[in-house]
Amino acid sequence: MGVVEEECDESLYWLDMLIQLQLVSETRLKALRGEANEVLSIVVASIRTARGHGKYHVRYND
Repeated sequence: MGVVEEECDESLYWLDMLIQLQLVSETRLKALRGEANEVLSIVVASIRTARGHGKYHVRYND
């Protein structure tokens, strides 16, 4: 999941570069950037949930 987070973040970076370099209009990429931010939010929430559940492993003694 960490790799997915990094790749999504990098994709957002390049979308922002396209806008800053005026290769594509901000209006044209608005929806795509919104989707990428949603995916990033979901991935980050999943990572936090997975880390939180890792603290509570049940150990059984024989």
